[in-house]
Order: sequence, then C-alpha cells, then structure tokens
Amino acid sequence: MTVRGVDADGAPELPGCRWDKRSRCFRAPAVHYADIVRALRAGEVEYRDDARAYGDLAEGARVLAEPWPYQKEALSAWQAAGGRGVVVLPTGAGKTFVATLAIDARRRHTLVVAPTLDLVRQWYDILRRTFPGEVGVVGGGDHVVAPLTVTTYDSAYIHMEHLGARFGLVVFDECHHLPGESYSLAAQSCLAPFRLGLTATPERSDGRDDDLDELIGPIVYHRDIVELSGDYLAEYDTRRVTVRLTAREREEYEQERAIYLQYVRAQGIRMGSPRGFQELVMRAASSEAGRRAMDAHRRQRAIAFAAPAKLDYLEHLLHLHRRDRMLVFTLDNATAHEISRRFLVPSITHQTRVTERSEILERLGAGTYGAVVTSKVLNEGVDVPEANVAVVISGTGSVREHVQRLGRILRKRDGKRAVLYELVTEDTAEASTSERRRDHVAYR
Repeated sequence: MTVRGVDADGAPELPGCRWDKRSRCFRAPAVHYADIVRALRAGEVEYRDDARAYGDLAEGARVLAEPWPYQKEALSAWQAAGGRGVVVLPTGAGKTFVATLAIDARRRHTLVVAPTLDLVRQWYDILRRTFPGEVGVVGGGDHVVAPLTVTTYDSAYIHMEHLGARFGLVVFDECHHLPGESYSLAAQSCLAPFRLGLTATPERSDGRDDDLDELIGPIVYHRDIVELSGDYLAEYDTRRVTVRLTAREREEYEQERAIYLQYVRAQGIRMGSPRGFQELVMRAASSEAGRRAMDAHRRQRAIAFAAPAKLDYLEHLLHLHRRDRMLVFTLDNATAHEISRRFLVPSITHQTRVTERSEILERLGAGTYGAVVTSKVLNEGVDVPEANVAVVISGTGSVREHVQRLGRILRKRDGKRAVLYELVTEDTAEASTSERRRDHVAYR
C-alpha cells in the first residue's frame, strides 16, 4: 500500500509507513490501513482513499438464533476493541456463531479464512443459511469472489494480493495457524480494518502467538472449557488408562530405543527442538547408521503408540459404549487402518475424499455407525454433535491437539455426559508425552 502527497520531512506520524526514496512516497503493509486512516483524520489531513475497494453488505442476517450470554459478551468485547481482536472459546462453544454475529454487526464485505477444505465447506453452508445473496469460495478448485467469501489459508496466501482490498472484515478461523512464515503474509496483505480471530488454543510452541496482536488484534475475550461445561457444553470426564507391554515387546522396545538414542546423542541432535526431527531425517539419508536410527525411532514409537494391549482395551470400550457414538483418534494412518480392519469401523484420514468424509460423519450422526477412527483430520473444526465418547490411542505432546480432541465430544444436548479415554503405554516415552499434552485446565 502506498501513501502519496506527503513528503519525508513534513509528514504526520503514519503507522507502519516507511519512506521509499525511489518512488518518493510512503509504503506500508496493508494491515496498517486502518491505523493510517485514523492518523490522517486525527491530524486533520485531507486525503483521497483509492486503496479501499470493499463495500457494505446490502442486508444483514436473515436467520440468527438467540446467542448465549457468553457469546454476547464476546461480541461486545470485540466491538469495544474497535472490531479487532481474538476470541478464545473452547471447541463446541459456538465460535462460528460469534463470527456470524460480528458479520451482521459490521455488515462489511467479509472474507473468512479457514485451515481446511472441510471447514471451508462448513463455513460456506453456514453463511448461505444465515445471509442472503451469493457466497463465494476460493480454493479447492473454485475461484468465485462475492461480498461473502470463504477461502483456505493456503489460497489466501496465494491470492491476497488481489483480494486484500475487497473486504472490510476478515475472519481468521483457527487463527493459531496464522503466525507462520507464509500465512502471516496473507494477513499483512489484507486491508480489512475489522478483524476477528477465532481459536480454542492461541498458544504456539514457537512463541509466535504474540504476532496475533499485529495481524488481528489482542485477545479480547477468553473462556475455558471448565467455565462453560454443564451450562453450555456437555459435562465430561477424562480417564487415563495405562497398558503394559509384554516381556517380548518390552525387550524389542528397549533395544530399538537404545539404538535411536545412541545415534541422536552421538550426533548432537536435540529432538526436543523445533528442527530436531528434521535433522534426524536429513542425516538418516546420508549414512547407514542414520537409516538404522530412523528405523529404530519409528519402531519404538510404533510399539508404544499401537501396543496390542491398547487395541484389546479398545475392543472392550467399543462393547462398553456400543450404544454411544465414539471417535477413535490415532497419530498415524497405519494404526487407523489397522483399527478399521480389525473392528470393521470406517476410517477417515487425509486421503479420504471430502464427499466420503461427509457421508461417514452423517452416518455416525444418524447412528448407522457407532464409531469412526481417524488420524488427526478430525482434530480441528469438524462438527460432530452426536459423538459423546473419544478414545485417544496415540497423539503428539501438543496441548492444542488434546484439547481439540476433547472438544469434539462436548456439543451439548439433553442428558449428555461425555467421556475421553487416553490409552498410554507404561514406562515408555509416551508417558511423558501424555503429561505434556494434559497440561491444561480442562484436565485438572
């Protein structure tokens, strides 16, 4: 974005602007548009705005349910912050509905940015039901831009240079994705003066969640699962179940783990660092010892994460909860497929087509299926209101992932009490992984 007509010496204080000697004008990322306009107005500087290309929505929402008190509070807090900021609510608490309230309140051309095509589809359906007129989609083979448009983070990064001036409000769903190297450029290239971020867990392991202040705005409203359970979310229990390896499994686990640890220590690889695993992968490609260490790493994880005792206990849970709707979470596709074959339950992985995913989830909701197994793809954003049991066979140490999995079963309905089982293999690295991911108020 350029600002012309003021020189480097006599210019008012323009937020985010830097003087460009070559073109003799100020330049600033589009994210500073609103701040620059406010500065010009405060300095009583006359200006012509050729940057803004967005308009007002001709009509507001045609259907809006009565919001819960905390949803009203979230909207009020966002409006009080000038229509810029992040709303933190647990999964199942209706963050999407807060966004529709914000769109109706501001009535500007709006872009919604979501991390997956599944979520784009859900947003598309919600916006079509809530607002009159066409809803555009950019991504997944579509490129239709309308006053209300939904896109993915990947497509926003690619196309924001051409879309950035066309929207007055931008909604970043699951906004903890935004501070990455690429995605943050989409927010910086967007002119929208009004910005709303939605997430259940804003914290990032790399510490870049602080960047959300500039890209969207500060956290303006925050409620945790424990504050809403009972009144607005289903009551729930969490149960950690410890399983043990057989003597033969234990021997193989210890042998493989020793090979892996000896190699990474000798190479000075810090597996706890952000690039630790990448270093192991790169070195594994250049030597036989590295390849053996990588194989050992995979095998010891497989023994712990998919221990036969876990699947035996899962069989017990499937029988115990045979009248419930269950989601089974794994870390990898191989375990998901094994569970699917052994127990004849449908699986959803990143390879499952969108139409097939929708059909499986519809049948789970209708009770045709009693359980679905998935590797990660249902962690985030997908609405599964009838599910009331979750079983975590394996996962990462991410607090966010674990809270999201719990949130998948917390949609409230009369008489519902949800339960999450976490199966952990005793005396393995998985035990410490479990401790890390349970470091959240929802598990205390």
